[in-house]
Amino acid sequence: MMKNKRYILLAALLTVFACKTEKKVDKETTLPFFNSANFTPEWIAESSSKYKDIHTIPEFKFTNQKGETVSNETYKNKIYVADFFFTSCPGICPRLAKNMGALQETFKDDKDVLLLSHSVTPVKDSVSVLKTYGIENNVNPNKWNLVTGDKNEIYNIARKGYFADEDFVKTQDESAFIHTENFILIDKKGRIRGVYNGTLAIEKDRILRHIQLLKKEV
Repeated sequence: MMKNKRYILLAALLTVFACKTEKKVDKETTLPFFNSANFTPEWIAESSSKYKDIHTIPEFKFTNQKGETVSNETYKNKIYVADFFFTSCPGICPRLAKNMGALQETFKDDKDVLLLSHSVTPVKDSVSVLKTYGIENNVNPNKWNLVTGDKNEIYNIARKGYFADEDFVKTQDESAFIHTENFILIDKKGRIRGVYNGTLAIEKDRILRHIQLLKKEV
């Protein structure tokens, strides 16, 4: 009986110790992490055992409007906003471009913040097409990469990396066309920290506020 009590006491002490060593996250000043396609926000302390398993954007390698290779290395230790578009899109894409352009203007002198737009019709959106589109939309290629590449690789990273295809979550149809309005905020370690409706100018203020929070993180 006494032996059982000692085990219970030891278990209780270990539980208390674990609670004390895992610091609570201040949700007012810290952005959550997004680890799945349902975009459920998770506040995970660095001391948590879950911290090492936070979802990160997988390795990628695409070609931008200047014909240069763009990869994870390009965005290493950078905060960036990513989206998916195509140059001939008559619907939401002009609004996405306009609002991404507003972010470009705000952070034009900030080397820590970059932008990344992936074409979902990469066969049509060649380097020359992206270059023309960039000129027409006042894209600064040193701040904002428009990328093309292998369609399967772009679609795969859209769905499994950025969780950017809402329809795929429901249908699992890999042949379906990707058309998403999301802007996705990535931190300096390649983790998803925010999701926004990129067609709404009002979302810009929220993105700006969140980027400032990320800039304070070590």
